[in-house]
Amino acid sequence: MANKLSLEFLGASFEIAVDEEEAYLQKVLTQYEAALENTKSISGINEPLNIAILTGVMLCDEINRIKQQLEKESIEVQERTLHLISNLEQALRTCNNE
Repeated sequence: MANKLSLEFLGASFEIAVDEEEAYLQKVLTQYEAALENTKSISGINEPLNIAILTGVMLCDEINRIKQQLEKESIEVQERTLHLISNLEQALRTCNNE
């Protein structure tokens, strides 16, 4: 069931329909507000649209960096798993030959 959520950022107000829990949405909105403030403080930009655009780009960059790190870690886990499986197979063959 969709709920209406009222948003106000950088002087713009609007409503969206959402299916998420209110606590989760508050967490996301708080993070976005913090990201907007961070962008404003580090960039010195005061135009609301420019702040929103730059914040969006910065958040996408952060998402992609996290994805790359997760992919790297996933590959490392797969390699370790294959190595362990190989060691187990070798140990089983040794036990069966005795």
